Amino acid sequence: MAFESLGEKLQETFKKLRGQGVVSEKDVKSAMREVRFALLEADVGYKVVKEFEKRVFEKATGSEVLESLTAGQQIIKIVRDELTWLMGGAQSKLAVAPKAPTVYMLVGLQGAGKTTTAAKLGGVLKKQGKRPMLAGCDVQRPAAIKQLQVVGEQMRLHVYADFETKNPVKIALDAVKNCDTSRFDTVIIDTAGRLHVDEALMNELKEIKSEVHPTEILLVVDSMTGQDAVNVATSFDEMLGIDGIILTKLDGDTRGGAALSVRATTGKNIKFVGMGEKLTDLEPFYPDRMASRILGMGDMLSLIDKAQEAFDEKKALELEKKIKEQKFDLNDYLEQLQSMKNMGSLESIIKMIPGMGSKLNGVKLDDKQFVRTEAIIRSMTKKERENPEIINGSRRKRIADGCGLGVQDVNLFLKQFKEMQKMMKMFSDPKKMKRMRFPF
Repeated sequence: MAFESLGEKLQETFKKLRGQGVVSEKDVKSAMREVRFALLEADVGYKVVKEFEKRVFEKATGSEVLESLTAGQQIIKIVRDELTWLMGGAQSKLAVAPKAPTVYMLVGLQGAGKTTTAAKLGGVLKKQGKRPMLAGCDVQRPAAIKQLQVVGEQMRLHVYADFETKNPVKIALDAVKNCDTSRFDTVIIDTAGRLHVDEALMNELKEIKSEVHPTEILLVVDSMTGQDAVNVATSFDEMLGIDGIILTKLDGDTRGGAALSVRATTGKNIKFVGMGEKLTDLEPFYPDRMASRILGMGDMLSLIDKAQEAFDEKKALELEKKIKEQKFDLNDYLEQLQSMKNMGSLESIIKMIPGMGSKLNGVKLDDKQFVRTEAIIRSMTKKERENPEIINGSRRKRIADGCGLGVQDVNLFLKQFKEMQKMMKMFSDPKKMKRMRFPF
């Protein structure tokens, strides 16, 4: 998970300060030394770390902070604010052209994930009510345009493809010129990459830029490459000029140094981050939310956003009615399970809840339980899902055989579901709720 090792170290460092009333300058120095080591281990650039340390120390050693009864908490707030500033301050949205089509040109090295990101970005814009079209301009990599067509089809996006023309500049220009603005208001150009920054690559990209005049040039970089991602961003900005950055594979980067360094080094904001392999796993980048997650404060706003995307409002009202009428069955349970899966892994969801991240240290959450539960329900007949009480011994054996699990697994699941139904029955009855005694 992104920033996992950095988050653990920073949370451990500030745990000591949080419990203290009065904090001395010596305490701040000691804490900042630990922060410096944690950031360097997370592959954050040395210059960035030194500047960050200096800014935090100056603010944290002010008399109004040190003499406060909540000095420890105030210092943590300063660190959070500085982390937020380091990553860009506020969310940076994509620019939109005054007249359609808006053109986004994706650039980057080979293997950074440009083609997949083009489809992911198209999906994000489609959800926002835009009408995007993808343009395949990578004529260097075999089957790159075909790959764009495949991922584009999965996201139900139109792809402009020209397999005859080997000139990427002409393809890009034709895609924009021939864009039917009554059908599409946005063009996303997928360009070629190389294994390293070279003159041929840059000349090709400069030509496309000169002919197409993109609204924004977005650099796609692999966060797993750490400081190399920062070097790549600097080179592309100096030679081509970029407007923003999309960090891919952030979910697999436990250190997170690229996200913390790239904006501070280039001055270009991170627009989106790739948080998984699914074509829906591209998220807007919120520096303040990410800073809170790093410090173990959770991220309820992102959790709410995910929930709103995953759950249908009309279905939620229908579900509420079923619970009140005590008609919640295994079909409803399966539907809710699938919505939960769309929100991400159990671990990523729980870590967004304030205070829960630190409690998960060392605890492994089994996402395969989702799969096992789904398999059990799908092995049932329609009548069994609607009336679980009819599932007797022979039916349990058949269900277990159908899903490849043991009868004890089926028994345990049905027992848990029965307990859930009892709880829902209790919550749907106001009189029973009043009689309940809560320990708070």
